[in-house]
Amino acid sequence: METKSDVLIVGAGLAGLLAANALQAAGQTVRVVEKARGVGGRLATWRLGPGRGDYGAQFFTVREPTFQKIVDTWLALGLVFEWSRGWADGSAVDSSLDDGFPRYAVTGGMTAVAKHLAQNLTLHTQTTLEKVHQVGDGWEAVAENGRIYQARALLLTPPVPQSLALLNAGQVALSAADQAALGKIAYAPCLSGLFWIEGEVNLPKPGALQRPEAAISFIADNQQKGISPEATIITAHANPMMSKIWYEAPKGELVGLFVGGIRPFLTKTSSIKAHHIHRWRYALPLATHPERTLIADGLPPLAFAGDAFNGPRVEGAALSGLAAAGRIKTGL
Repeated sequence: METKSDVLIVGAGLAGLLAANALQAAGQTVRVVEKARGVGGRLATWRLGPGRGDYGAQFFTVREPTFQKIVDTWLALGLVFEWSRGWADGSAVDSSLDDGFPRYAVTGGMTAVAKHLAQNLTLHTQTTLEKVHQVGDGWEAVAENGRIYQARALLLTPPVPQSLALLNAGQVALSAADQAALGKIAYAPCLSGLFWIEGEVNLPKPGALQRPEAAISFIADNQQKGISPEATIITAHANPMMSKIWYEAPKGELVGLFVGGIRPFLTKTSSIKAHHIHRWRYALPLATHPERTLIADGLPPLAFAGDAFNGPRVEGAALSGLAAAGRIKTGL
């Protein structure tokens, strides 16, 4: 079965969803394919017991006016709220540092932003692509389920190694310069754990602790955060080095690693009722591309976007998606 559109976007994370909305508003027909069951990518929220917790991106900041305008609309809708302006560093209960930048959280969890952006889009979730190849002056993507997606322009928003794998499978030859630029992008993994706690948790206000040098470098209380009123759900992230070392460890060992990190913040009578462990292979861009997007040279319209393009943050992903959409609009 074939489907045709002006633009095919691979990946329903923030970059892909914002790009899709921008292109659709400009009159283009757009399809978004996503291998996961839902949208959001690392804007990820998990239900655990009666509560919920963010297990990917924990918050976002705003530095650019373009993104501030978008966030202002979300604030007006009650979709997002200011969580804090800094975190405790673990040295004392009142060690929260205010650097002037609001940290925004999402009502009901980070996934809610993605669901909001996806409302009016043509989405194909649970769709894993096998390859992408050039057909004439356009593109064709072949899914594992046999479905074929054809488009005049292609936007790839997955982590760059995954995007390159799709192109390689379809024998798409990027220019030497583009291949070199994309090959410089590198990521660190992140191990993430969610824990449903029955009993007290002694995390300092506003419910988050950031200690970059510690094995468990970020701990957050989703109830204090304001997204899990029904139950205390703790999020814990291992630092990049520990995540790399322990990435392939059995789940039971990872649970032990996380419990060792969060146990000092639980009372003696507190207990862990349930847990969820997730491995993010491409969590943090370590080496990024200097521009917001990369447009492939010598091929039909092909753009790359995501948080590895001039901004390894949620805001960076948003601005990258918008930049790619702008370039695609002018190229069609």
